[in-house]
Amino acid sequence: MSARRSSSGGHRYPRRARLNETLREVIADELVRIDDERLTFVTITSVDVDNELNRAIVFYDSLEGEGGDEPILETLEEHRRRIQSSINRQMRTKKTPRLDFRPDDVIRTAERIENILRDRNHPS
Repeated sequence: MSARRSSSGGHRYPRRARLNETLREVIADELVRIDDERLTFVTITSVDVDNELNRAIVFYDSLEGEGGDEPILETLEEHRRRIQSSINRQMRTKKTPRLDFRPDDVIRTAERIENILRDRNHPS
């Protein structure tokens, strides 16, 4: 019985990772189709779906940085239903997760660290 659990447990992560990546691609493609200039420089960096497929956190980054988050979040929320409809049409899942958009703090933190290191190595 433990062999069964370990083999089925071994498939969960890859399946979930594939689902996350597929969702990221579908959402990114839909943003291009939406053609809203407020989303021109927005990149979908990753998606994290919960185990029950009820929610998907959609991480994004933008050239606008933190200052552009509020209008970007408002715009993404305006288009959320359309994006979810596109996911529903393109994916073979029993249900479509509710999308929750958030800025990708990991990328922004990495950029801050890179800037600190750059400034430290090349002082003015």
